[in-house]
Amino acid sequence: MKCQKCHNAATLHITEILGEDQIEELHLCEACAHNHLYEPQQKSTGIKTAPSGHSEELDETGLLNRQCEVCGLKFVDFRNTGRLGCPHDYQEFRDELTPLLENIHGETRHCGKAPRRLPQSKQTQSELIQLRKQLLQAVNKEAYEEAAKIRDRIRQLEES
Repeated sequence: MKCQKCHNAATLHITEILGEDQIEELHLCEACAHNHLYEPQQKSTGIKTAPSGHSEELDETGLLNRQCEVCGLKFVDFRNTGRLGCPHDYQEFRDELTPLLENIHGETRHCGKAPRRLPQSKQTQSELIQLRKQLLQAVNKEAYEEAAKIRDRIRQLEES
């Protein structure tokens, strides 16, 4: 099989899933596959265009060579490895990472798992916050009997 971009033998076969019923298969040689995988692609309406000017190439090169001031990671290194170097990279490469994270995870904020002992309702959660504040105030005032009652109420809410 021949490469779809040049006339060399295709050594890499890529299947891109664009939607539920939309699949795009690419058969590329090693050089064309490297260009396809490691250089930013234009995402338009499915029509692929060739680079039109020298200024676009400079923009892509500038983007790929941009690096984090803290850890020194270049964006091209992130593209090759898929790993960031430090927490500052998220801010440095924010414009490029946001669409990537939305595509992969569906969101740009991490929600995480809820702890098993998490209160079931928001009302219970806010009540626990208020009771903990009251407990600290009671201990500071040395009102230990009141603090014990509040402590027992907190335990009761956490167990239910």
